[in-house]
Amino acid sequence: MTQIINELSEISDRYKAMFVDLWGCVHNGVTAYPEAVRALETYRDAGGIVVLVTNSPKPRLGVTEQLGSFGVPEAAWDTIATSGDSARAAMFRGVVGRKVWFMGEWERDAGFFDPIKLVDDPVEIERVELKDAEGIVCCGPFDPYADPAENRPDFLYAKQKGLKLLCANPDIVVDRGEKREWCAGALARLYSEMGGESLYFGKPHPPIYDLARRRLAEVDASIGDGEILAIGDGIGTDIAGAMGEGIDSLFITGGLAAQQTQTDRQPNPDALRAFLEEKKSAPTYSIGRLR
Repeated sequence: MTQIINELSEISDRYKAMFVDLWGCVHNGVTAYPEAVRALETYRDAGGIVVLVTNSPKPRLGVTEQLGSFGVPEAAWDTIATSGDSARAAMFRGVVGRKVWFMGEWERDAGFFDPIKLVDDPVEIERVELKDAEGIVCCGPFDPYADPAENRPDFLYAKQKGLKLLCANPDIVVDRGEKREWCAGALARLYSEMGGESLYFGKPHPPIYDLARRRLAEVDASIGDGEILAIGDGIGTDIAGAMGEGIDSLFITGGLAAQQTQTDRQPNPDALRAFLEEKKSAPTYSIGRLR
């Protein structure tokens, strides 16, 4: 059974580095959580390394700028690994072809197509209409509040053409303040259910952890998996990914699963136990909010 803790400081000295989720842990999509920021700053002051590992489809620079606008100071983290960068590297290697149909909000996601240093000889990518596409690049829905099923006609056509869908954000939903939005993962799941092929690069899938380790090694190459703690509120992304990688985890119960775990400041132990049994998940530790 998971161990419920009251503060990160109770366990932080056991780990030299942390892979920390952002949305639902450090901010709510609008503003930073002050207690979470202080906890990370305190950990870094003691010599720990914080790698922000996010399923955001944005490049690292875009997330850095976004964090500043939310009030998350650079003193709270060392480096960033994004699902967007992991997926961008795959796109520029040509995994879904050269001509791609883009799904997302262009004003928000245009940076996805910026050059990336992770690929030595990148494929030249061209955005085209679906009828001319060799593959799909999905950073999110066109409308984050619309039912993903509205994409069925396009997905049926794409499946019949044998197009692969590159998913830049495996999250199904995210809470922006008090509003819940659909993410790219919901579209990728639908496409797979319809018989199409979806490719994932964020949590819980291995590529983003490979990138996170590379980012960590740029700061300190001596740290092994047994010295890393993964923190997140997504039981099927953050915690499942950590378990798959053999990394200890801290489940933030007051995020996406706040209702199921009956979390106010802390989770209800019985509700948490029932939730984890239902999800067949075993985070090392749990806490209501990162603090």
